Amino acid sequence: MRTLISTAFISLDGVVEAPGGEAGYRNAGWTFKDVDFLPEAFDLKGREQKEATAMLMGRASYEAFSPVWPDMADFADYKVMPKYVVSTTLTEDDLVSNWGETTILRSLDDVAALKATEGGPVIVHGSASLNQALSDAGLIDRYHLLVFPLLLGAGKRLFSATDKDTQKLELVEHEVYANGLQKQVFDVVR
Repeated sequence: MRTLISTAFISLDGVVEAPGGEAGYRNAGWTFKDVDFLPEAFDLKGREQKEATAMLMGRASYEAFSPVWPDMADFADYKVMPKYVVSTTLTEDDLVSNWGETTILRSLDDVAALKATEGGPVIVHGSASLNQALSDAGLIDRYHLLVFPLLLGAGKRLFSATDKDTQKLELVEHEVYANGLQKQVFDVVR
């Protein structure tokens, strides 16, 4: 069975929306403009590319990343790995041709079937709504969080507000950086 890892830039109040500056969001670009950059705080991002064997995202994140990431040197390892997009509306004609193998999954059952296959970790980028659905369905195995010392107030959250049983997490790795950023890696306890 494959490990499903949710990775996120997240504010202290749980917002994950538009960290890289995606247009149309009130606090767009908050990871770049409000906290001093320290390269060591982002080592986890490089490690994720080396360890992951596939990437999973929702339609909106795919549409945001696919025009940009294929040509970015910082994301070269992602270009060659298989990508899966969870969408009920996306068609094969909507997929870009320069980002490697991409498969459309139509449901969380399809994600569960992907997890049941042999292979290494699958990393989930962006995709706030998908992350919430995956968490509620018990499909996420690990969280890689870079927590920014910011309170953004409004915006999409990583975790759903669904009334559900407590989900215990085990902190397996953490570090605090001079700029206030915190790396928190949690395994989901089953």
